[in-house]
Amino acid sequence: MSEVKVSIICLAYNQENVIRQALDGFVAQQTPWPIEVLVHDDASSDGTAAVIREYEARYPLLIRGFYAPQNRLSQGVVVSRDILYPYIRGEYVALCEGDDYWTSPDKLRLQVEALERHPEADICAHAVRRRRPGGGVIYDAPYRRDTVIPAEEVILGGGGFVATCSLLCRRGAYMLQTPMRDELYNDYALQIQGSLRGGMVYLGQCMAVYRQGLPGSWSSKHRGSAHSAYRVLIRNMLRALDGYTEGRFSAAIERRIRLYDSDDLAAGGHILQMLSPRELPVTALQIKRNFRKLWMNILYRL
Repeated sequence: MSEVKVSIICLAYNQENVIRQALDGFVAQQTPWPIEVLVHDDASSDGTAAVIREYEARYPLLIRGFYAPQNRLSQGVVVSRDILYPYIRGEYVALCEGDDYWTSPDKLRLQVEALERHPEADICAHAVRRRRPGGGVIYDAPYRRDTVIPAEEVILGGGGFVATCSLLCRRGAYMLQTPMRDELYNDYALQIQGSLRGGMVYLGQCMAVYRQGLPGSWSSKHRGSAHSAYRVLIRNMLRALDGYTEGRFSAAIERRIRLYDSDDLAAGGHILQMLSPRELPVTALQIKRNFRKLWMNILYRL
C-alpha cells in the first residue's frame, strides 16, 4: 500500500448529535492516495465515543479512535500535540473538529494539488459556510477567488480569518514547535506559522461548514473572562512571533494588537472610538482604509 498522503485530525467532545456528519465527510473523500483519520474523544459524557467506535469498526483501515479516560483539556493537555503527534503519518495534515463537516468529496485532493502547485507555501485554506445555532447560514469567504494571501494579512486576520475545518498544512510546518506556539498552541498560531514562508494558498470554492455557537465550539469557548484571558495569550503569542521573525512582520503585528485593543473598546459599545480624529477620512483611499478596518473589527466579533 502507498504511504499515507493526508492525516486528518479530528477532536471531539460531547458531539454525539453532529459528529456523524464530520466522519461521513472524511469517508466521502475521493483521492488517488491513502488518507487516515485520527479522532480523539476527550472523555465525552454523551455517546460521542460510541459513534467513533462504530465508524472505526466500519472503516478500520481509515479511522483510528483515541479515547481519553479523563478530560484532557481540563488538565491543560494539548491533545493534537501531546497525544496525536506520534501517530501522524501523512505528508499533509488536515483539521476538522467534530462539530464541523466537509461538503466536497474533492476537498483534500484540491488542497493537496494547490500546495503542490505552490511549493513555496505550507498551508492552504478555502471558503466555508458558517451555520448559526438558529439555523441561519452565512457564506464565509475573505476572498471570492483562488489566491495566495500574504502572511501580513493572515496576521491581521486574528484567527477568524479562515475556519479551522478549511485548513490543510504540510506536515513539517504543522509539527514545527516555535516560540509563538509555546505561548499559544492554537489554530491562529498555526495559520501564521504556515504562512511565514510563502503565504497561505486560498481556494474560493466552499467545501465545508463551520458550526458557530455549539457547546465546545471555538466561539463558545472565548467569551467573558475566558475571552479576556485568551486575548492576553494572543498578545503574548504575537510578541513571540515578532521576536521569532526578527521584526519582519512588526507592522502587521502591532496593527493586529491595536485592533484587539480597539475590539475591547467595542465590547463596551464604543466601536467608533477606534477611529481617532487623526484618522478621520479626507480622501477616497482613507475612507476605504478606515471602513475596512472598522468592518474587520465587526466581522471578527460575529
